[in-house]
Amino acid sequence: MASLSRNSKTGRRLIQFTDREGNRQTIRLGAVTAKDAKTIQGHVEKLIVAKLGNTAVDADTAAWLGVLDGELRERLARVGLVEPREKLNVPTVAAWVAAYIATRTDVKPNTLRNLKQAEKDLAPYLGEKRLDAVTEADGDGYRAFLKGRGLGEATTRRQLKRAKQFLAAAVKARLLAVNPFAGLRCGQWSNPDRYHYVTPAEALAVLGACPDAETRLIFALARYGGLRCPSEILALRWGDINWEKERLTVHSTKTEGHAHGGVRVVPIFPELAGPLADAFDAAAEGAEHVIVRYRSPDVNLRTRFSKIILRAGLTPWGKLFQNCRSSRETELAEEHPLHVVCGWLGNTTTVAQKHYLQTTEEHFAKATKKPPQEALQKALHNALRHGAETGGMGMQAKGAELIGANVYGPVQNNTTPCDCKGLWQIPPRGLEPLSPG
Repeated sequence: MASLSRNSKTGRRLIQFTDREGNRQTIRLGAVTAKDAKTIQGHVEKLIVAKLGNTAVDADTAAWLGVLDGELRERLARVGLVEPREKLNVPTVAAWVAAYIATRTDVKPNTLRNLKQAEKDLAPYLGEKRLDAVTEADGDGYRAFLKGRGLGEATTRRQLKRAKQFLAAAVKARLLAVNPFAGLRCGQWSNPDRYHYVTPAEALAVLGACPDAETRLIFALARYGGLRCPSEILALRWGDINWEKERLTVHSTKTEGHAHGGVRVVPIFPELAGPLADAFDAAAEGAEHVIVRYRSPDVNLRTRFSKIILRAGLTPWGKLFQNCRSSRETELAEEHPLHVVCGWLGNTTTVAQKHYLQTTEEHFAKATKKPPQEALQKALHNALRHGAETGGMGMQAKGAELIGANVYGPVQNNTTPCDCKGLWQIPPRGLEPLSPG
């Protein structure tokens, strides 16, 4: 009755049907998801049936139509499926976003801060526009607006994702029929240019420039323990340290909604043992948290450690603490199975491969390093023995060529010459046994 298809030029979804006069009608849906398009198609088919039979629509479609406003309702009215009406009292984008954020009492302080930053960024561009007047073109315009302010691709995508979240909530509240930002590309973005491998030499230099035991431990936990900073490091308590088993229990607010409850166990790596012991000796009697002096929200650890890095004679690198964590995961992945490393650092193998693991200078050095001379000699010796045992004249000739070039000198005395005696005894018929057939 109503077919769902795509525009051959734009790729946008549309619904087509034939009205009672036999005319072909088209409803353009714009940038909507396949799921939303299917939902709209179902309601449109019920509206067509009601129109043709001069009957009322069912309760589900009536409820959907009751809150439907904006461009989609106008398009339905243009093809005669609904009657045009005055616009509902729909709030502005700014008013809706503020009301939505006020209801999010379930989120953590950092998430709330991020939502408010997204509200602040969205207000100058769409704040005064009616919620139902926002179009998919506004999404592209908002992206250009953010980029024009000098925001990086990763930050731009995060703000687009939150704007998309605000409008999705309006759909759930039945203030919008569809999310005009549904088609926005705002997935995670990884910029390899901001990667920095913190070498062991750089780590030692920074540790040497730290002014006290707590700053040394903060850096060691980030660089050698792979803990997230500041959240996981500041949450660490002395009761989480198991000195006997050489393990520490990490509590992560970022992953506490996962099956493991955001709790993981990390080895006390050899590089961590010294800074942990020094901080323990310097801690006050009865101290609960491992880090005490730098717990205040007014303390900016990024700024503090940027100064420490400068004091160490180095240039502060981008993503200061995440690159410490990334460097540690890269090192550990060289020695342990990746799923074990991800269990220690609290991420997935997919995230590790996309956002953490790096290619270092050591990888290039290892790839171009020539094998030891003894290993090559042994390999050639084994190859020549195999050739002698199987009568491989070509392999023996190749070995003699290398030995003649004085590349693997000692090998010549250790090889067994090929015994070709008796080859003349092979009958002309070949080696296969005769068959009666």
